Amino acid sequence: MATTPVPPQAPPKPTWDPRRPAPPLPWLRPTIRIRLTLLYGGMFLIAGILLLSIIYLLAAQALNVGSDLPFKIVEGKVTSDICNLPDQASPSEFNNAMNACVNDQRRHALDSLLSRSLLSLLGLAVIAFAFGYAMAGRVLSPLGRITRTARAVAGSDLSRRIELDGPDDELKELADTFDDMLERLQRAFTAQQRFVGNASHELRTPLAINRTLLEVHLSDPGAPVELQQLGKTLLATNERSEQLVEGLLLLARSDNQIVERGPVDLAEVAEQAIDQVHGEAEAKGVRIRGEQKPAVVQGNGVLLERIALNLVQNAVRYNVAEGGWVEVTTDVQHGQAVLVVSNTGPVVPAYEIDNLFEPFRRLRTERTGSDKGVGLGLSIVRSVARAHGGHIYAQPREGGGLVMRVTLPI
Repeated sequence: MATTPVPPQAPPKPTWDPRRPAPPLPWLRPTIRIRLTLLYGGMFLIAGILLLSIIYLLAAQALNVGSDLPFKIVEGKVTSDICNLPDQASPSEFNNAMNACVNDQRRHALDSLLSRSLLSLLGLAVIAFAFGYAMAGRVLSPLGRITRTARAVAGSDLSRRIELDGPDDELKELADTFDDMLERLQRAFTAQQRFVGNASHELRTPLAINRTLLEVHLSDPGAPVELQQLGKTLLATNERSEQLVEGLLLLARSDNQIVERGPVDLAEVAEQAIDQVHGEAEAKGVRIRGEQKPAVVQGNGVLLERIALNLVQNAVRYNVAEGGWVEVTTDVQHGQAVLVVSNTGPVVPAYEIDNLFEPFRRLRTERTGSDKGVGLGLSIVRSVARAHGGHIYAQPREGGGLVMRVTLPI
């Protein structure tokens, strides 16, 4: 289907982002490692200052700065290359000059001791901070493994485990507790998916039998009009139930990690979705536009096609009565493949955005009560995007409608 190219627009800002934004200056973050480094280095610096003060006081006390010499000049001539002694003076004047000279030398020695000790303390403090930083990193390395495992689990990989080795300390106890919690979560999650899959498979057979029986009765030309009308109603209800079962199966499948991956172009996926919805869009008077640029990702083509199809279908079905449009664009931005589906439609409050991604939830309704779907479309989109390591963001448009933005890693 030929689409009308439109000039590229700036991507909408998401209303929420599950990922925590990075701080502007990461090296200024008060991490535990930095705090331990400051603690180790600060304690060493305080101990060094106390030790230096004690040494200085003891040295000053031993040198007796300001006291008289333990000897006196009675007679004779005294010369010195350091002290400035008078040539002709009385013994008392010689003694005073010698006391002043010796005390000056003592103060000079103490000042030299203090300056050299401070330089030594500064060098040792640098070494202590570096040593403390290295030791803190070594002590906190198990926490790094726990953090990386938690991030992998947040990406729906419940099979990851920390399996921390080393002494049986508090960190190993924390890692083992975290592994046990992941084990229980994986068992519960697997049991839930297995139940949904098995229940959906079991429901397929009776629904298919009901559909066949209803179609056979409807094909009978001699059936009363009341029975034909009832059969059409039951057939529509049965079809809705089949859609619900298929949606549950797809939702259970997309919550798992994608094992089989291959190159998939989002542009081709979007074009196929547009082709499938083209007839419905024309019937509703909705114009589909947008430019699909190549954006190749590694993933499952069937599930990625479901993302585009669900978004385009919702954009067409939940639109205005006249003059509506749907814009579908694909592109590569900031190292990620981006699929954006925006449309005109009713005004959507910002506080209702999160509810749209919950199963069986719609705008201003608690349960599905419309013939437009079964209430799993956006839930499936979010699950498939997460299974591929991506995200979906929704933003209300000014004047009504939504902007759906799906980002997938390349």
